[in-house]
Amino acid sequence: MDENLMVAVERELLAWPGVVMAVGRFDSVQFNVGRREIGHVHRDGTADLPFPRSVHDELIAAGAARPHRAGVAGFVSVRLRSTEDVAPVVALFRRNYERAVADAARRASENGSTRQKLQVAGVDSV
Repeated sequence: MDENLMVAVERELLAWPGVVMAVGRFDSVQFNVGRREIGHVHRDGTADLPFPRSVHDELIAAGAARPHRAGVAGFVSVRLRSTEDVAPVVALFRRNYERAVADAARRASENGSTRQKLQVAGVDSV
């Protein structure tokens, strides 16, 4: 994979509040919001992202993603082959990011101080 593609994805994702990068499994770079993984990218250019089953199935049916290459339930895979692939991959990460932030905010409102809970999740402001 062209390293510039990975750098472009990293640059975009790390600009979002609360997103951190970590070493992932199987030669990948993982992106998290708090403790929640929003997806990872393998050095071969395959991005794997977790989605609820309904979204997973919708993305596959629309041709926006493929089933996870190793058959991991709830994950979709998308290849980064060219600069044209960066925006669609980032859009999928954004979808997961927004779900993660919304879930953290919902849990915080159910359990007390929203600001405190979002800070614990690593999100200072959204």
